[in-house]
Amino acid sequence: MTRLKPLASLLTAALLAGASPLLHAADTNDKAARYYEDALARYEKKDIAGAIIQLKNALQVNKAMLPVQVLLGKALLANSDPVGAEVAFNEALRLGVSKVEVIVPLAEALLAQGKHNQLVESQQFEASSLPREIQQSLLLIKAQAWGDLGQSARALQALDEARRLTPQAAEVWLAEVPQRIRTRQFKEANAALEQAAKLGDQGSLFFFQRASLLHVQAKLTDALAAYDKVLQLTPDHTEAAVARLGILLDLNRDKDAQRDLQMLLTRVPDEPRAIYVQALLAERANDMVAARKALTQITALMDPVPLEFIRYRPQFLLLSGMSHFGLGNMIKAKPYLEAALRVQGPSPIAKVLARVYLEDKAPDKAVEVLESYLRTAPGDGGALTLLASIQTAQGRHAKATNLMREALASKDNPAFRTVLGLSLLRGGKTDEAVQSLEQAYKKDPGQAYAGSALVTLYLRGGQVAKAVTAADSLARRFPKNASVLVLQGTALTQAGDRKQARRAYEAALKNAPGLVQAELGLARLDIADRAFQAAGTRLEALNRANDRDVNVLMELANLAEAQNKRSELERWLTKADDASELSELRPRLAMVHNQIQKRDYPQALEASKKLLSKAPEDAQVLTLHGRVQLLNGDLVGARNTLSAASRRAAVVVPTLLAIAELQLEAKDVAGANYSVEKILSVEPNLVRAQSLMTGVEIMQGELGKAERRALQLTQTQPKLAAGHHLLADIALANRKPAAALDSLRRAHQLEPTNLSLLRLFSLQQSLEGLRPASQPVEAWLKQHPRDSLVLKALGDAQARNKAFDAASKTYERALQVNANDAEALNSQASVLLAQRNTRSIALAQRAVQLEPGNSLYLDTLGWSEFQLGQAERALPLLRDARLRNPGNAEIRTHLAEVLIKLGRKAEARAELEPAADNKIDKESAARASALLQTLK
Repeated sequence: MTRLKPLASLLTAALLAGASPLLHAADTNDKAARYYEDALARYEKKDIAGAIIQLKNALQVNKAMLPVQVLLGKALLANSDPVGAEVAFNEALRLGVSKVEVIVPLAEALLAQGKHNQLVESQQFEASSLPREIQQSLLLIKAQAWGDLGQSARALQALDEARRLTPQAAEVWLAEVPQRIRTRQFKEANAALEQAAKLGDQGSLFFFQRASLLHVQAKLTDALAAYDKVLQLTPDHTEAAVARLGILLDLNRDKDAQRDLQMLLTRVPDEPRAIYVQALLAERANDMVAARKALTQITALMDPVPLEFIRYRPQFLLLSGMSHFGLGNMIKAKPYLEAALRVQGPSPIAKVLARVYLEDKAPDKAVEVLESYLRTAPGDGGALTLLASIQTAQGRHAKATNLMREALASKDNPAFRTVLGLSLLRGGKTDEAVQSLEQAYKKDPGQAYAGSALVTLYLRGGQVAKAVTAADSLARRFPKNASVLVLQGTALTQAGDRKQARRAYEAALKNAPGLVQAELGLARLDIADRAFQAAGTRLEALNRANDRDVNVLMELANLAEAQNKRSELERWLTKADDASELSELRPRLAMVHNQIQKRDYPQALEASKKLLSKAPEDAQVLTLHGRVQLLNGDLVGARNTLSAASRRAAVVVPTLLAIAELQLEAKDVAGANYSVEKILSVEPNLVRAQSLMTGVEIMQGELGKAERRALQLTQTQPKLAAGHHLLADIALANRKPAAALDSLRRAHQLEPTNLSLLRLFSLQQSLEGLRPASQPVEAWLKQHPRDSLVLKALGDAQARNKAFDAASKTYERALQVNANDAEALNSQASVLLAQRNTRSIALAQRAVQLEPGNSLYLDTLGWSEFQLGQAERALPLLRDARLRNPGNAEIRTHLAEVLIKLGRKAEARAELEPAADNKIDKESAARASALLQTLK
């Protein structure tokens, strides 16, 4: 049900009676909250180290406290610990924080670690749906990442997007300068500097970018003066000091360089670039001992730094590589030089790297890197000499390619057809693959690969009977082939013959004891038979043998779901995702479905974006993402996503059906029409497709055409309810609700399901009121007393009509069916709070315990605590809820009221302003506006 707003505050004394079972947990949360508030104060005073200590203290008390994870990430990033910051931010996201709160510092943490590809490719950092200031910050970070990756066009595109957002922002123009320098577009770089100056920015960053431009143009005297200006404005600007040393060396001003070097090392004794200058100066002075000592010091500083952190910093890569090379450590030099060459492209680095490869006994790599370099520098005599010396001992590796079509042109061999079929299948040409495999298997039933592939394809296409026939044929021919027997068990399971399926799996284990796929098949049968203990014993043994087997982990998740153990389900899915390769989508698909089932749609969207980052072109993934966008109210985004899914789905009927249904929900009539027409082109009599086309015609306003199609469906399929449901839709479109009600009654008579009942209930309630509409529902519940979906729908309707006693009794019936139904617990808590019943606290706590990440349940609990006079306890709960669901105006308003009560009016105002602007929840927006007036 929609959570009811509490009617009045309850007596503080009642809290002890309602919450005593969890009093210790509440005290623990209070302690963690005190640590957090102290850490926040320290952070604001720039006491970063102290803040980190207090935040870690808070986590020792309560690891799931969301505000702590967010602030800890920011503090660790400020403390030059990007790894720890990333961990904290990701933990906050896992716990449910809104992306808006952490996405920019998380991006900064990834950039600091060299995780550029993840930053620019992950859907997690897509900026268009974020607030303007967040978009700009992300775009500037992405521009830097694209530039480091050598994608200058993408970098400039990101900067243009940022500039459109904030045309007067000088920092965007300054960010363009290094991108232009990279591509040697000096004129454009200078123009960017001029624009920044016009906008009033002539601080140290402006002069540093100007000095960098002059430096790369070899205008050394002017560059030196510009670096001097930077150091006047910001004396501790290390980058400017290092660059200035380089110019002094180029000008052979060794004495000045030595003086400035000592000043820099006094301030930053472990600056590796300064130490490399020290090595160069020692080498110029023929002091090889001092030079070697300096190179050793550099490697001691740089080796502990993960290579990923500097992979896009060629200056540091060369610094490490050349230091190791100078010390004769070829193996250690190799990864740095390889990375530097990847970043800079063909360059003289190739000659040093080729020598490293020769030392590593990899002459073929040396040849490859030299040939690549010589294509851009054919006149480099040193490279040519080195390559010639290698070629005297280097042989040629033969490369052969077997083209199956050419082979088949000369001889029709079933083995060739099998290979061709499998190749076509990998290329996504399923129909051609099936044809080739059927030909191969028909000509030679001994082609086990062909037969097995056919069974899999038949099952995928819903042709279960054909799959069982093919699997039985294979099993007869290969009775001791365990893989064939497992495939037979899979086909029989999908056919619903669990007894014969179990025999097939057991036969597989007899021939191959310990075969994981056979054990998993038996575990699935155990779960289907509700033999949970047997399934758990089997799966736990498999997990002990290999704790990174994704199939085992997914089955453990399925077992947890069957037992309604949500926390266990999420734990196993996370483990499965951690163990997954890039192409493995099942864990993330399941994560999205789990969040949808919990009705935590913002978290479902975050999970869906992570899934999309893995498979951006997959029709199934796009379809699911479109569904989640719809659940979050993003109609435009859903339409675009579903259109892309329809184009990529080819003529896969089940996928197209799902897409078309969602397109109708998104009011994309043209898109749905396109998808349904694709289905009808291959299956013109498919009932679901005909029903969808009727829906399209209704939305197009062609009601007469839609009615003719629906009537025809009732005549051709008289035992199905589909046609009558469509006639109800048409009657509603014609504003004939009584006729629609008659059609829904007929539909429910033909196919009595809880969904058809609830549709009838909804319309009858709007026409006749709650009492008459409830009569068929109560009749249904007499026959189906454990139908929790219908019970909760009835309770919601009673609560909306303020029949709180009746609603409470109905929710209690739902909880008798499933005492761990978090939705029913939360709804019952809201109703009890409206009745001033102190049991609401205990029920709300149970709902949160079952689904700790559900923002609505957290809000119910926090608001109940506040209404009972416990503002301090309410605060961390409502902070958590707000971080998980910042777009919810009611949650923000609740949090603001608590903050006002605690005297924190500035924070309250920050929550109320966006809540007052909410266009969806007008009631909460009005309440927020009224509260804002009291703060003036």
